[in-house]
Amino acid sequence: MADKKAMLGHKIRRFRQDLGLNQSELAEQLEISPSYLNLIEHNQRPVTVPLLFRLSQSFDIDLREFAEDEEARHAVGLAEVFGDPLFEGQAPGQQDIRAVAAASPAAARSVITLYNAYRSIREDAQALAHQLADDDALQALGQRGQPLQEVRDYQESRSNHFPELETAAEELRGGSQDDLYQGLVDHLRQVHGLGVKIMPVDVLQDTIRRHDQHRRRVLLSEILPPSGRIFHLAAQIALLDHSDMLDRIGEGADFTSDDARKLMRAGLSNYFAAAVMMPYDAFLTAARELRFDIDILCRRFGASFEQVAHRLTTLQRPAARGIPFFFLRVDAAGNVSKRLSGGGFQFARFGGACPRWIVHHVFRSPGAIRTQVVQLPDGGAFFTLARTVDPIAGWSQGPGPQYAIGLGCDIKDAGKLVYADGVDLKNLDAATPIGVSCRLCERLDCSQRAYPPINHRLSIEDHIRRLTPFTFAQS
Repeated sequence: MADKKAMLGHKIRRFRQDLGLNQSELAEQLEISPSYLNLIEHNQRPVTVPLLFRLSQSFDIDLREFAEDEEARHAVGLAEVFGDPLFEGQAPGQQDIRAVAAASPAAARSVITLYNAYRSIREDAQALAHQLADDDALQALGQRGQPLQEVRDYQESRSNHFPELETAAEELRGGSQDDLYQGLVDHLRQVHGLGVKIMPVDVLQDTIRRHDQHRRRVLLSEILPPSGRIFHLAAQIALLDHSDMLDRIGEGADFTSDDARKLMRAGLSNYFAAAVMMPYDAFLTAARELRFDIDILCRRFGASFEQVAHRLTTLQRPAARGIPFFFLRVDAAGNVSKRLSGGGFQFARFGGACPRWIVHHVFRSPGAIRTQVVQLPDGGAFFTLARTVDPIAGWSQGPGPQYAIGLGCDIKDAGKLVYADGVDLKNLDAATPIGVSCRLCERLDCSQRAYPPINHRLSIEDHIRRLTPFTFAQS
């Protein structure tokens, strides 16, 4: 793995070309010969640590951003694309896929975008076929998940960090503020002439926040806990104070639909709210001192478990970074409603997560944090923790939806977490083998498969029953 990470020739070449420099000019800046730079750019020589430091000093770049394994995300996406039965017998191998992802991220993104469009058209055609076959089926056609995937892709491309929103949140929060809720109420009244009113659940029903422009009020449902009330007031302030900023950030994503732009605005307003509740420097300092103890962070910052866990994924400020966490939220049926890749862990773009992952099992022990060391088929190892989050009480339609939160990081960072105390992080033989998703996983002997892998042909045997739900023909 160390050699792989050191071979950064394609990134050096793209960086030089983006600056408009020839090899001689860049070599002079780095105090090496043009011939040696040429070897580096063709991955015939590794990029040494001293050379990376010279690059950082000469061009004021962040080493972690420059050297991050960005091709991993593209490689996972391409593997899913070429695993489709459409490419049976002509799909490139894993080595070729990794080469394309490393050498040309733009080409990889284009292929994935094209495949997304193909899937959307195919799903629409399938839905139309069902409609034609069943007169009672009146499902509306349209893009299925595409706007949401575009937003997720953009968040991941920014490492889920938006410094302009951090700055705006710090300005709103100001210094130490004992009663944050009252401070936000005062801001809405003084700046926008808006009052805040807590409303009975039987009035708002399934609405938890509403900006009543006619009566100049922000209405909050009484079912929101204190952390939720603060969060939603801050999110409303983001929409009122920083609407233009939210639009500018969204414009940089080049979204293909208004739905994606609206989803991004909502996501950015929520990001702002979390940054107000948990100011970057104070939160990062506390997280490090407490060794990322989420329960204590919740109490210190008056936030919920989900809010703290999600905030931990955003700590990617240059020169003041937290641990690169990945994050997942699922319901009891395994449906994924939030996910953010990070720390070298890539979620599947389509479908759910591996059923062996602890996040699916914590519904059996609500409120308890459970941990697990997992290992992907490529050898990557990660420390993960999961816990259910409390449903909103008093939901007018019956019990509120219940979710589980999964949070994880590369095994090399696990020792910084209080949850890893007593865990033998070096004994990977004890790690739970998981896959990105059933349709992509190469672990053919898994007894918990929900689907066969899309790049293997099934072998159907009438007179043999095995523990594993699927068997496969030998290639």
